[in-house]
Formats: sequence, structure tokens, C-alpha cells
Amino acid sequence: MRQSQQILTHADELLCHQTPQTFATVSNADISWTEKLWGSLFARDGSLQVDVGFGKYHNRNVMDGFGGISRGKEQLTVRSTRRLDADPERVGVGPLDYEVIEPLKSVRFVLRENHILPIRFDLVLTGVLPPFLERKDEQREPHGFRIQSDLLRYHQASTIRGTIWIDGEKIDVRDEEWFGFRDHSWGVRMDVGDPAPDVYKPERLEQDFLLTWSPMWLCRPDGSTYEIHHYQQQVDHQTTYFSGFVNEPDGSQHDLFAVQDELKFDPVNRRLLGGKMTFDAGWGQTRTVEIEPVSDTGFHLGTAMYFGFRGQRHGQWRGEQFLDGERFADASSRETVEEIHQLRDCVIRVREGDAVGYGIFESMVIGEHRRYGLTRESSIL
Repeated sequence: MRQSQQILTHADELLCHQTPQTFATVSNADISWTEKLWGSLFARDGSLQVDVGFGKYHNRNVMDGFGGISRGKEQLTVRSTRRLDADPERVGVGPLDYEVIEPLKSVRFVLRENHILPIRFDLVLTGVLPPFLERKDEQREPHGFRIQSDLLRYHQASTIRGTIWIDGEKIDVRDEEWFGFRDHSWGVRMDVGDPAPDVYKPERLEQDFLLTWSPMWLCRPDGSTYEIHHYQQQVDHQTTYFSGFVNEPDGSQHDLFAVQDELKFDPVNRRLLGGKMTFDAGWGQTRTVEIEPVSDTGFHLGTAMYFGFRGQRHGQWRGEQFLDGERFADASSRETVEEIHQLRDCVIRVREGDAVGYGIFESMVIGEHRRYGLTRESSIL
């Protein structure tokens, strides 16, 4: 019996195998298996933001990535996809590359000169805290049979240095003026590729949905630092997933069990306008963080193919090499947000007592949410 030949990669030289397979194979055959890298990096005054990410889809033989800039209300994005096995060792695609400088401490994101848009960058991230794991994201499809999300993620707060070029202008990026967060996730995830045409699809019901995800780095007057992180999903105002921790510089994590928010959203484009979040820290203790947006819009992740964009989706085969992108002059308008979706990386300034700092706040508020003053008629993906 003839069997397909296994492939050796450079990673197979390392003593870190966990299955009797080579690193060209993952343990799960689901075509939604994904390994992702992401970064949202910003000037602390909110004047400029860079978002960048990569997706490796072993079972689809695809690598994709994006690099983009949010400046005021303007958003520019370059996207690329390629055939994975044509260069399996490279963590990069088209003009985008990623390098680990020091494991769990420092990485580099690069967008080189390209013919799509006059933007490029070369940025090094240096962790100011250790990377922290989030609670595993395990969720089933509504009918209860298939696991649609089986994902582990860690993230890290970092300072940023390097250079950005926009429209021929060179911008120096300094650690003391920039901040940001990166994450790394792997597993079966939702929203990969086109929906399969020949599988059962339950009747689509209108549901009220809320998603908030935010790492928040804070510094006390004495110079000591820490992080509060949470990730929450609600369907019809019932929590379906929650991960929350207070993360300390020594690597320890203290559980948060739930969150109550007093947030405000723009009814036109559902952008976060600020507010408070109060976390249940157990044993009757609470932690309250005040949140204030810093940037005009934040970086909308629709142009990075989250929830689909102009016929493109994460992990989709688009040929041996593919490169495109676009420039939006106003990412705050309702018309534009309907195309690039409301999910965005919003730069925030945060405060807990006398500790202050920065964070990224991702949010989606779909359907009717009376406490926010949002109606179903004003809903937007």
C-alpha cells in the first residue's frame, strides 16, 4: 500500500515534538485549524496606529497576512496570501515578515515596500511584562455536535521601536512614545474559509451579540506595573465565554470571574466611546477600570479579512501568490463601517485608582442593547 510521504522541516531538528508526526503535520485534520500572530501598535497620543497579522492554515495549504495603518479617520491596508508548502519555513507572505528576536520577549514585524500602497514599516516589540495565556476558548456550534472553536492564545504588552513610512514621510518610532500588544493563537477557530455548501445550516435567527476583548497595561505611581485582561462573549445577553485575569510581572495570574460594564457606544457606527468595567475578583472583591478612547477610529479588522471582506476570507485559497489592499479616507462613516465591519482595535487610555496606562479594546455590539441605547434597527456587523 502506497502512503503519502511525510515532510521534514527545519523545526524537526529541535527537541520539541509532541506527536509521532513531523512539524509539517498538525494533530487535527479540521480545515479550520489555524495558527495566528497579531499585533496592534500605537503612538501613545493616538495619532498613529499599526495593525499587523499572519495566519497559517496547515490543512488548507495557505499562509496569509496583512499590515495596515490607522491615522485619524484614514485606514490603509495591504493584504497577501500564498501557497504554504512553497516555502514552509518562512513566517511571512508577500511583503510581510515576522521574526522572533528573543523568545517570549522580543519580536519584529515588517511590511516592505510594495506596489499596492505607499506604506511600509519595520518595528520591534519588546515585552514589558511576560506573555500571559488566556483561558482556552472552547465553544460548540448551536446544534451542539461540532466544536467550532478549540483555541489557545497568549498575549504580551510591549513597547515599540523602529520606523514607519507613509506617503514618503519617514516616522521614527521610539519605545517611550509607543506601546502595543501582540498575541499568538493556535487551534480550530471560527470564521475560516467559506462556509461548506453541503452541510446542515440551522435557520438563522436574529440574535443580540456582544464581544469585548481587552488587554490593559497599568503603571502605579511607584513605577510598578501589572495588567488586567478580559475576553467576553454574550448571546442574547447570556455569557457564553469569559476569560479574565489580573497579570503580574512575576508571571502569576489571578482569576477574574465576571464583568459588569458601564460602556457607551456611538449609535451610528457602534464605536466605543468609553466608560467603566467592574470585574468580579472573588470573595466579594471588585476591580473597576475607567476607559477612554484615544484614537479617532481605531483599526477596523474587516480589511484584515475578519468576517470577510470583498469576497475574501481567512485561509481562502487565492492562488500561488496574491497581493492587494486599499485606502479608506473615512473609517468612521456608517457606509464604510458597513463594509469593513464594526470590529476594531480601539486604542484606549485606562485608569484603576491611581494606576494609569494603555490598552486595546476590541468590541462588537450586534442587535438590540437597551442599556447602551442601541436598537436592532441600528445594528451593524
